[in-house]
Amino acid sequence: MSFYRFSEEEVQEIKQRLDALTIEVRNKQRTEPDQVWYDNQEFLQIMNISKRTAAYWRTENVIGYCQVGNKIYYRLSDIMDLLEKSTIPAKFTNLNFSTDDNNNDL
Repeated sequence: MSFYRFSEEEVQEIKQRLDALTIEVRNKQRTEPDQVWYDNQEFLQIMNISKRTAAYWRTENVIGYCQVGNKIYYRLSDIMDLLEKSTIPAKFTNLNFSTDDNNNDL
């Protein structure tokens, strides 16, 4: 069994091609929430809701959406906005989580 040994020029060429591919892949990836769209089925899975709940949210303008023919799409930023608006902040108080046997209120 023989092995091929790459020359320094070949290694540099491969590295340049990999760098170019990496840049191309990064440019094609959509990382902006306004550019990422989910169809209705994906939205149902993400939110763990029924079709009827999603339809109710649309008619009540709870979430923004786009409809093309019979297909419905939701923007990631709209989903994030819905979750942000629905977030109930925690109230931090001086809770004493002691492990002694005298205080078993929790």
